[in-house]
Amino acid sequence: QARLVESGGGSVQAGGSVTLSCEADAFSSYYMAWFRQAPGEEREGVAAIANDGKVVYADSVKGRFNISQDNNKKVLYLQMNSLKPEDTAVYYCAASLYPKLMETLTRNWVNFWGQGTQVTVSS
Repeated sequence: QARLVESGGGSVQAGGSVTLSCEADAFSSYYMAWFRQAPGEEREGVAAIANDGKVVYADSVKGRFNISQDNNKKVLYLQMNSLKPEDTAVYYCAASLYPKLMETLTRNWVNFWGQGTQVTVSS
């Protein structure tokens, strides 16, 4: 069982930046990821990172978002730059035992979820 706690959400104007953090009580066994869910939409994968440093991103955020992790502090980060109104969503930290997550970025490979943090981007 992994306990995941997100922080760092809030409101920002388009073009701005926000950094999300996720504290995890278990890290080394998992592939870590960020997902987001906008109202009325499916939860979608944003980015994922493996312990060897490999990262993957959804096409919609490539070049704007950066996922990283501090293995010593057991914290996962999502640096979000050049934010757009369409980035508005609840952002969830996720942990997975399955390397398939790195290929698909889909929620069916996620074992554990955080509670989510709201990010609102205004135009």
